[in-house]
Amino acid sequence: MNRTTIRENTFKLIYSLEIQKTENKEEQIDMFLETNNISDEEAIKYIKQYIPEIEKNKTEILEIIERNLKSNWKIERISKIDLSILKLAIYEIKYTEIPYKVVINEAVELAKKYGEDTSKLFVNGVLASVVKELNLDN
Repeated sequence: MNRTTIRENTFKLIYSLEIQKTENKEEQIDMFLETNNISDEEAIKYIKQYIPEIEKNKTEILEIIERNLKSNWKIERISKIDLSILKLAIYEIKYTEIPYKVVINEAVELAKKYGEDTSKLFVNGVLASVVKELNLDN
């Protein structure tokens, strides 16, 4: 399974958890892996590492999103799909060694595939602002 597919599955699980608001994340992860027949070791490792880390850093990730919204936007207005994409992307930008350009490109592709017509522009705009805020575009 390639990294793009692994990232897409991780996004789907984040979205599922966002909708379900369940407390038992570990059980949900295992159920997701089983239901989607994910047996690739790299995919399992990635998902089992990222989901708890995103959850652990959720407050900071949401604050970063909120700070990088246009002034008339509130986080509650963001669709669950776009929010899930942003959570994954910001986690990868801030907490991993993945180049931010790769993360943004992958996030925009997810937004094109799963979001509304304006999602790709919205996700790209928020992430570009995050990159500036974190001073990564040097």
